[in-house]
Amino acid sequence: MNILICTPGRLLKHMDTTPNFDCSQLQVLVLDEAERILDAGFKKEVNAIISQLPKHRQTLLFSATQTKSVKDLARLSLKDPEYVAVDEEAIAATPSRLQQKVMLVPLDQKLDMLWSFIKAHLNSRILVFLSSCKQVRFVYEAFKKLRPGIPLKCLHGRMKQIKRTFILQQFVEQRSVLFSTDVSSRGLDFNKGVDWVVQVDCPDDVAGYIHRVGRTARYDSAGRSVLFLLPSEMKMLDRLQEKKIPVQVDKANTKRLQSVSGLLAALLAKYPDLQPLAQRAFKTYVKSIYKQKDKQVFDVTKLPIDDYSASLGLPMTPQLRYLDRKNIDKKKLPEVPVQKDLIKISSQKESNNLLEESEEDEETLDLLQRKETENDEDLKAIENMLPTTRVLKKKKLKINVHRPVGTRVVFDEEGNTLPPLARLAAMNADSALLDKDKVLKRYAEMKLDMISRDKEDKILDRQRRKEKRLKEKQKHKRARDNDDDVDGDDDGFSGSDKDTRNLKKSKVYFDSDGDDDDVARKDEVASKTDAISLREQEELALKLLSSMHSS
Repeated sequence: MNILICTPGRLLKHMDTTPNFDCSQLQVLVLDEAERILDAGFKKEVNAIISQLPKHRQTLLFSATQTKSVKDLARLSLKDPEYVAVDEEAIAATPSRLQQKVMLVPLDQKLDMLWSFIKAHLNSRILVFLSSCKQVRFVYEAFKKLRPGIPLKCLHGRMKQIKRTFILQQFVEQRSVLFSTDVSSRGLDFNKGVDWVVQVDCPDDVAGYIHRVGRTARYDSAGRSVLFLLPSEMKMLDRLQEKKIPVQVDKANTKRLQSVSGLLAALLAKYPDLQPLAQRAFKTYVKSIYKQKDKQVFDVTKLPIDDYSASLGLPMTPQLRYLDRKNIDKKKLPEVPVQKDLIKISSQKESNNLLEESEEDEETLDLLQRKETENDEDLKAIENMLPTTRVLKKKKLKINVHRPVGTRVVFDEEGNTLPPLARLAAMNADSALLDKDKVLKRYAEMKLDMISRDKEDKILDRQRRKEKRLKEKQKHKRARDNDDDVDGDDDGFSGSDKDTRNLKKSKVYFDSDGDDDDVARKDEVASKTDAISLREQEELALKLLSSMHSS
């Protein structure tokens, strides 16, 4: 073959295991994204590859942020290297057709700002960068259920290559929003171009920023980008300006800012599958800030963690075990005094609130922020000063007696505050909130009501049982009548006995009060019964006479 394109790990595997894989005739070695391949992550692979390549070759390094490290050049056995820049004499490090903006956004308003931005640019192709795969999944699933009015897609490193290619093809064909991690920051060229590159989370360094915004304004096309920075990440703005990157700092338009925190909370309640995604998104973001090496830009102690958790719709802040809260409290707070002085120290809001932003940042941001009451701030300050109680292995629970208990405020009818148990205590006879006589009277009335209801229930129960017994008797009677009708003439009775039995069955009952028709019917039946009895008597007399005559 003439050209072979592969990653360092795959090339080294072929060199070691594939038969007849000969590299002795290699003439040109090209390293794309050179500063990434030459870093510590690929050091062993690159060194092993270089050891198996011929020394007489041409080596080319390509990257938008190429470094001039002498150590890297020595590793590649380069002699008299030449540095070539596309815009070597340019004033800025980025294309002039790229408009770059920076917006100061608090952490708890990032999703609100992103949602408002998408709603304001429904006819644009937008590429959104987030710091972790879990964030990409949560924001994609949540915004998809909110239906902003534009197709949404997501792309991250945990997807298979076939699915990634399919999503990128869809993103090129139609205007949509693509949520992605830094997997899309390198090596992707969109034919129709990207209108906006939105960096919701701050990149790791200036090189990462350049690669992200490099997805737009490619070749001779124009593009725009916006970067959301936290007040604690203002050092990144200085780093960008030092690298000759022209960025404009803009304020957010609070009139067009749409809050989605309440909608996200409703979604988490309606769709239980979203809550684990929100928790993992919260944890991975805070952990990514915690693991950053540049602590001047990324300081996890300055993050409003509770507010950020609430902005994701979570009812409670997930526990972060890797954060050493005790050390943070020791750095930011004075020594814990005795319990009676806690209220005085809790009033010092600026020194005790770890998650509170500076007054200058609040004036420059001019964004919608949730105002907390003084009681909430005091309680938070007290809670931060006191060490948390933890259950250790094979040890009993140690209760901190100095831990503040919950405070409950009770108001009377005039709006004055009362102690928590004032409603149960009678301070004097005139102002007693509970009257024992009224209570006893009420209990007596309820008792009488229950007795009357019990009597009614017993009467109804007797009626139901009586009706049930009557129905059973009628049922058995009908069954007996049916059995008598089925019996034929061969039941062992003679004709006279059969007639007698039929007479017994054909009884007729009359009402006691009786009308005239009933009386007439009664006389007729009585006459019939008398006639039948006479005939029977005559037959008996004849039988007796015949028996006497025969004898």
